[in-house]
Amino acid sequence: MSTPSEAALAKRAARGLNRAAVIDGNFLELLRGLTAAERERPQPHAPIAPGSRMTAGEFVEIFRHQLLSRHLDLQAREMRARNEGFYTIGSSGHEANAVLGFLCRETDPAFLHYRSGGFMMARLAKDADCDPVYETCLSLAASSEDPVSGGRHKVWGSDRKLWVLPQTSTIASHLPKAVGAALGLEEARRIRRTPPVPADSIVLCSFGDASTNHATALAGFNAAQWAAYQRLPVPVLFVCEDNGIGISVSTPAGWIEAGFSRREGLDYFAADGTSLPEAFEMAARAVEHCRKRRRPTFLHLKVPRLLGHAGTDWEGDYMEIAAIEANEARDPLLAAARLAVASGCLAPDEVLALYEESRTRVAESAARAARRPRLETASEVMATIAPLDAAAVHAEAARAPAVEDRLAVFGGAARLPEAGPPRHLSLQINRALHDLMIKYPEMTLFGEDVARKGGVYTVTAGLASTFRGGRVFNTLLDETTILGLAQGAGYMGLLPFPEIQYLAYFHNACDQLRGEACSLQFFSNGQWANPMVVRIAGLAYQKGFGGHFHNDNSFAALRDIPGLIVACPARGDDAAGMLRTAAALAKVNGRVVAFLEPIALYMTKDLHENKDGGWLCSYPPPETFVPFGAPRAYGDERPEVLVVTFGNGVRMSLRAAERVVPEAGRRIRVLDLRWLKPLNAEAIVREADAAGKVLVVDEGRRTGGIAEEIFTLLDESARPGLPKARVTSEDSFVPLGPAADTVLASEAAIEAALRELLSDTS
Repeated sequence: MSTPSEAALAKRAARGLNRAAVIDGNFLELLRGLTAAERERPQPHAPIAPGSRMTAGEFVEIFRHQLLSRHLDLQAREMRARNEGFYTIGSSGHEANAVLGFLCRETDPAFLHYRSGGFMMARLAKDADCDPVYETCLSLAASSEDPVSGGRHKVWGSDRKLWVLPQTSTIASHLPKAVGAALGLEEARRIRRTPPVPADSIVLCSFGDASTNHATALAGFNAAQWAAYQRLPVPVLFVCEDNGIGISVSTPAGWIEAGFSRREGLDYFAADGTSLPEAFEMAARAVEHCRKRRRPTFLHLKVPRLLGHAGTDWEGDYMEIAAIEANEARDPLLAAARLAVASGCLAPDEVLALYEESRTRVAESAARAARRPRLETASEVMATIAPLDAAAVHAEAARAPAVEDRLAVFGGAARLPEAGPPRHLSLQINRALHDLMIKYPEMTLFGEDVARKGGVYTVTAGLASTFRGGRVFNTLLDETTILGLAQGAGYMGLLPFPEIQYLAYFHNACDQLRGEACSLQFFSNGQWANPMVVRIAGLAYQKGFGGHFHNDNSFAALRDIPGLIVACPARGDDAAGMLRTAAALAKVNGRVVAFLEPIALYMTKDLHENKDGGWLCSYPPPETFVPFGAPRAYGDERPEVLVVTFGNGVRMSLRAAERVVPEAGRRIRVLDLRWLKPLNAEAIVREADAAGKVLVVDEGRRTGGIAEEIFTLLDESARPGLPKARVTSEDSFVPLGPAADTVLASEAAIEAALRELLSDTS
């Protein structure tokens, strides 16, 4: 299959420009044919039409926003043709969304899809210090002075004053977090925390008709309905801007009405988006209903799509010219111009003046924006991906909960966990979570089976009964929803600790971290964040229960996400200290942390011999923590072989080394990385250079595992010629039962690799 050549793309873009000229000409031609109404001009506070709640003054204001949005679309294509702009997905035909920007408060959080120019002109106009046209042009030009993304992408977004959370060319992936924000707003109220927006705010979420078929959209709708069915408040306003087509694929006529007008737990409103009075009326009703009833509300706006999907999308490739022209005849700006003149609100020459005034303003702004600086270095581009104030994070991690609160929760000084005997990993995680819930009243913990049951492995046992008021709760069985809830909770000032029940389940919802949570600081120039600590039970070696979905040993999908922190403790005291640091990273720097908990080590007590208790650990005092990035080392500081590993590999390597050292009298050091992303490159290289040889033990797969990254690091940064080897699992899914041992890294393989390295004198 061939891809379009540059010449073909240029030809399509030229056709798109020609069609833009047709639409521009249609408006001008209409005005030439209109005559001023022979009636008195309505007062600004008078209805624009009989029975309409929209006044003449409101009409003119919204019409201005629509005109600006249209000219931004036209100018975006001209900027692309001049190589001054880099984004041409437009809002033409969808300008009815300006009524929502006008009607909603600036403190109503908005998650928008890419055809939201009208909404943005109206929302940004609420801030006298904002120039929505120039700011949009800066974004089109990818200028580093773009106040939202800093030149990283064309996004519809704002600062925190106007509450438009930046989105890129999103297709439904924003729906779960919009629902999460609505539920998070109500959750904050329930647990007596003050949210960053008024308590009666609503959350607006817009999308196209084609996006409603996406699995992520269905997760958002389902979660909202599931909660509403149980009479939980969910003040989210879904806005479906239905133009009947997704790029070139038509939506069946009546599909949206059939699918959404009679859903349980979803209240449906519909309007013709080409009629400004009707769109205003139904939008006002939907906004009022959602705000008052606190129920999921669905506003169906029927609109045309003009100018194709984007600049290089020539509609003639898949639509007849007659159909294109029929769409253009439904242009909402034509209808608005007719109404302006027929109502006596504006004369034809005044409409023309507004239109040309908008054209001039946009053109001048585009010319200015094209001359502004752009990002020029990788460091500039990446500056907002992973903010870190290590000193502040460590100070926060060292801040202990109030003594009296701990005594009340744990039941007296004698029952404080640090006063007790050494215990296993799962219990120390449980105690650390108790301490964190004490320390952070805004912390919530949720996931599948985490409340009364206490989790599949009882790691969250007792939390729901200790911290009442809904701070610990079960979710529906959908990982996309769980991570959407976490993002929304973070926006509403909470500190979410979602749980993914098994590592393999994370892959169902990967984009909620990769495309949404971890990209927010990047695309907002560090102005927005969705802090969270995602606890994930995972890795392999579970006995008596497992198979691929419960014994998944690969976390490669997590390692590929820019800005994500991945932590993996192997023992209980490390887990407690690392959880404190993870919470501080989220609290101080808004970071997203994936906290991998090795299931096979949850209940492990012994290290070398049965009942030796060698893998039990004392609970660390609440003011102690594990510094971000710091590994733990076992053994001689100048070893003949350094074993670099993590998770289950730590205990297996220590056991293998114990069998090798007494026989050979050799020096072996085991380095537990603990923090797997980003790797502490400096510490790894320092330890490797002090060793004779290096063995990397990676329980992940041979291809794509962390051993590959460590090998590359050593090749690039360690001393030349450093001898090294690796032990990994096979490139296989993990089967059920004893067969799993045939594909997983083993103690026997580690022992053999150690002996081979020690015997090699070359």
